[in-house]
Amino acid sequence: MKNAHRFEPMAASPGSGTVFAAWERFVQGEDQVPGVRPLVAISWHRCRERYQVDPHLTEAPVAVAEPDHVPDHDVVFAELGFRAAFVAHEVGNLGGVVTVADATGRILAEWGDQATLARAVDANLAPWFCWSECAAGTNAMGTALEAHGPVLISGAEHWCQAFHNWVCAGIAVRDVVTGEPIAVLNLSCWRKQLPASAGGWLTNAVAQTQRTLKRRARDSGAELVAAYTQARARSGTPLAAMDTAGKVVIADDTASVLMGVPPSTPAIDSTLRWNPGLPELIGVARYAGKQAAHNPDWVGSTQIFTHLADEPTPISIRPVFSSGHLIGSLVAFGASDGTQLPRAADPAPTREPRRLVAIRDNRMVLLRLPEVSFAESEGNDVWLSTAQGRLRAAAPSLDKLDSELADAGFLRVHRRYVVNLSRIREIERGLKGELLLIMDGHANETVPVSRRNAPAVRRALDI
Repeated sequence: MKNAHRFEPMAASPGSGTVFAAWERFVQGEDQVPGVRPLVAISWHRCRERYQVDPHLTEAPVAVAEPDHVPDHDVVFAELGFRAAFVAHEVGNLGGVVTVADATGRILAEWGDQATLARAVDANLAPWFCWSECAAGTNAMGTALEAHGPVLISGAEHWCQAFHNWVCAGIAVRDVVTGEPIAVLNLSCWRKQLPASAGGWLTNAVAQTQRTLKRRARDSGAELVAAYTQARARSGTPLAAMDTAGKVVIADDTASVLMGVPPSTPAIDSTLRWNPGLPELIGVARYAGKQAAHNPDWVGSTQIFTHLADEPTPISIRPVFSSGHLIGSLVAFGASDGTQLPRAADPAPTREPRRLVAIRDNRMVLLRLPEVSFAESEGNDVWLSTAQGRLRAAAPSLDKLDSELADAGFLRVHRRYVVNLSRIREIERGLKGELLLIMDGHANETVPVSRRNAPAVRRALDI
């Protein structure tokens, strides 16, 4: 078993220790939380600043969100329920509770010994109650929906003091195309440690379900290519097929130039599809998905800026279904068929975050946006160049950070870089016409601009 899937046993003694002392200070308004794991510190910050969850909440609230999922998700719930029953059998001697919840944190079903189930009722750890972070604070179910991989929350790491007697481990099942959570599998114990193998139990259970989703995503990719091929034979307009996340599955020669992706090359595997780097287009594709969910015959049109173009290009977007399930859209460039998208339907401005969260050693660092010069993707991590040095961002990906900062004066200039436009001091042109951004600061750091992002940089800087 890989170490990434193991949990170190942790004491669940309530009301004592370094973590509880840090929790008390953080609840009272302090920001420094030495001795607290970064995952937990970041979750606490969300609970206090964004969700404003009462740390003295005594029980999880009733789930009020209406179920909003496609029929395929019912299959996921059923498969996960089977796996959960198996996990409950495996950990039967622990006296734990195994739960399956949906993407809203609403518990759908639970398994476990009667004594622990009865105790769980006191905290509403039961079906039809909500355990998302915004409802119940830091907990394994809710935090797993916000993070990736198995999550352990022990004792005083829970945001709500009433849950400090519990030790919980959770892991989310995610849509392999959009990355959005579908469900979460969770194991909870009362005043007991979880064995290091608990992470492996949960990960193995979820991996079976994820494999099914990967097969379906690949089938959907092939069906999108088939729909593209049929439409291409009927029309001479530049055409592309995009999945529900706004990634390109295939584009013809002209559309590929406009989108900055390889031409006429099918990307059936969901992990190999291309991000066009056009926030407007991605927003329109996602908006089309929402409209198609209510009206399968919906077709829309609008105008967007594309790569290598100084003027907006009209596009028409048509959703594609398979067995009644939305799998993506066909985008025709230079066409204006369908309902004109209202201005309100354009990608909604992202609320400017008050501060960015970064990690230094075992501490959480809260940064004001002007302090950040640029963000760089390196492997699985995102690094921030700041006045305090190079810090690892709490954001799980550069795409996520880009979407959060798109309307806060930051711009994606390269697949690996997002820059703070206000911190650009000079622009250098290379021998082959490529652009380099020289950032403000003592280090004279430079950031390359990719060819397909150069027009957006020129527009943003008015050059």
